[in-house]
Amino acid sequence: MSLFKARDWWSATLGEGEEFDQGCLCVGDVDNSGTGHDKVVVGSYMGMLRIFSPHASKTIEGGQADAQLLEVQLQNAIIQVELGKFVSCSELLHLAVLHPRKLSVYSVSGTAGNVEHGDQYQLKLVYEHNLQRTACNMTYGTFGGVTGHHSLCIQSMDGMLMFFEQDSYSFGRFLPGFLLPGPLTYNPRTDSFLTVSSARELESYKYETLAVATEAESRQDPNLPLKTGGKRLTPDWVFVLGEQALDLCVPSFSHASSHIFILGERNIYCLRDNGQIHFMKKLEFNPSCFLPYASVTDGTTNLLLGNHTNMLLVYQDVTLKWASQLSFIPVAVRVANFLDVKGVVVSLSSDGQLLCSYMGTDPSFFSTPKVDAREADYEQVEAEMKKLQKFIREATRTQGVGSSKVVVFSAFLNGHYPPADLTGDITVSYSSPTGVPKVLQSRFNLPPSLVCVACPPPKATKFKITVDTNQPPVDLSSIFRGNKFSAKSEDKDGNSLAFQLLSGAKVTVLASKTSQRYRIQSDSFEDMWLVVKELVHRFDQHFSKLGIKDFKKSFSGPLPLEEYFLSLRVSAQKYQDLLSERAVQFRAIQRRLLTRFKDKTPAPLQNLDTLMDATYSQVMALAEAAEENRALLEEAFVRLRSATHLLVLLLSLWQGLTPDQTSILEATLLPLLQDTPQLGWEESCDAAVSHLLRTCLSQNPKDQATSLAQTGGSVLGLPSDTARLKKHITLLCERIGKGGRLTLASEANVQVPAQVQNLAVPGESLVYLDSYLNASVHAPLK
Repeated sequence: MSLFKARDWWSATLGEGEEFDQGCLCVGDVDNSGTGHDKVVVGSYMGMLRIFSPHASKTIEGGQADAQLLEVQLQNAIIQVELGKFVSCSELLHLAVLHPRKLSVYSVSGTAGNVEHGDQYQLKLVYEHNLQRTACNMTYGTFGGVTGHHSLCIQSMDGMLMFFEQDSYSFGRFLPGFLLPGPLTYNPRTDSFLTVSSARELESYKYETLAVATEAESRQDPNLPLKTGGKRLTPDWVFVLGEQALDLCVPSFSHASSHIFILGERNIYCLRDNGQIHFMKKLEFNPSCFLPYASVTDGTTNLLLGNHTNMLLVYQDVTLKWASQLSFIPVAVRVANFLDVKGVVVSLSSDGQLLCSYMGTDPSFFSTPKVDAREADYEQVEAEMKKLQKFIREATRTQGVGSSKVVVFSAFLNGHYPPADLTGDITVSYSSPTGVPKVLQSRFNLPPSLVCVACPPPKATKFKITVDTNQPPVDLSSIFRGNKFSAKSEDKDGNSLAFQLLSGAKVTVLASKTSQRYRIQSDSFEDMWLVVKELVHRFDQHFSKLGIKDFKKSFSGPLPLEEYFLSLRVSAQKYQDLLSERAVQFRAIQRRLLTRFKDKTPAPLQNLDTLMDATYSQVMALAEAAEENRALLEEAFVRLRSATHLLVLLLSLWQGLTPDQTSILEATLLPLLQDTPQLGWEESCDAAVSHLLRTCLSQNPKDQATSLAQTGGSVLGLPSDTARLKKHITLLCERIGKGGRLTLASEANVQVPAQVQNLAVPGESLVYLDSYLNASVHAPLK
């Protein structure tokens, strides 16, 4: 907040419930009085046109009533008002009023009164143009270098520039690549028009270029090819802003000035007439309006800038010279000369607060109101103090170090298939006793009893995995002690446990009586993942409690690659292709039927209605099949995640990989990707595996150097089958089995990018892999 307020000289409140914008305000000698004193013209979206001649007054009500010269209710909303020489063979100023579908030019005249009511003012329509397109804004100037009068240019909402020379329409041109209208202004020094496109670029078009371009009437769509002999419209120069512009201004107060000012959402730009940047000022607030005006210092320009914190700032180029406080957010600001004072700042708010002010040095101090002095009731104060101390003691007792809070939540199985992971993330935000906000994050594991129950072991299974340890065999019931699995087990010796996964297969764990081996077997390869993971985790906990530090576990192989490859799928775009084909056919039939129904003498339908019903049935059936296939894709991806996790675990046990190497392997076989049809798991995994085979697992050092030097690659695409991926994964496992070292660079002295280092931080790989829960995976059609 500024120390100084803008000193109010005159103010008025315009109507009730009316709306105003930056184009609704202009100042000038609208009645051509010749005194050099400006009047204030204000138009509203409600169609109300008002003209004021402000002067100092002791009362606000009296000042507004005496200063108002004219108030007229027009039929249409007023978008913009401008003053200029818009009538041929006349040097007088006229008022141009832009409506959504009309441009009107008025003359304002005053008649001296002989009674106490004062002078009388009249608004007379000189000419008007009915617009074929909805208008957005307008600008005026001496187009083509013509002197003595001003022409008008209106920009429509669909990107057409319409040119009017007094009471006649000249021509219209479409702006290329148009999407939404932006600010528009005219530069008389270069005879060019400036606007900001939807691409957030400032574009300059010379009037001569617009005049010889293709007629807008002959080409309704600006993107269609030319049909006439005109030239294609292209800008003379383009300046990239990178943000949307709120307003444009080309000051004309000095012949030596040759600058263009642009007010952006976060910056102010000053360009030369050729599009080269002169300076730029970054703003720390949201601007609402601005106005360049003449500076007393040569070579500089002053700027009035309003913002959304009710501030009116004065800049000299990029230097802040003054700041004053307003009582509203200004949407338009002008500088005017009145009878009693010159250089008055006229500002307008969006709800109709009109203020004429000047910069002053009256500080705005806040004075505290006086309170009635009364004697303190010490007994009441003491009782209140004891009550507050009690609250403080209770709050301190409940918030000391080590306090805990139990939060109950529910977990549900998402889908009719086992999940790929039972881990979860929890985030706790709290405030310390001193009031400092803190956030803690942690990871927890859900109990396996949520997804499986104990069951009798099956007699025969399809897939088997054997895990070796360096410690004597343990009783499986002791490993799962306190769990309902061991309580329901039928094996009294503790050598076997069987698990029935909900919506899944049965998984059996067998412990050898004579060796240090454990076998996990099931009819589903991917369903073994959760049991194997839980078993390895419980082994680590069990032997850690016994104080055994050299406990090791391993997998002797061979790797079940064939079993893993059964989880790979390739997507078929058959449903999508058929659905698109039937949709095109359905729309074509609709068009033909509509054409025949509109015909005054309709021809026979020739079974088009029957064909449309059949096509509609096919579209609905294909849509349902595509939705069912999408559910199958989600299930297949979860099963693929489980199988991949199991393969990574077996590889790490097989070769004794370090946590860093295991993280690299997980990031390779389960890469990060978004759920988009353009990018699937197969092509992403194949690219990652191929990279490892060309770099750290390459057998030729020359290939390593060549791969590290490459900065790009071919565009990933969906493969026709999984033969290539299977070959690469097999080769990856073979090279790891031969002692290949998984690193992020082929040599130790090669610098690794920071984003790749973060990808392989130990313990963080699960964060990346959890994002796969909703990722895209490919499955066959039913």
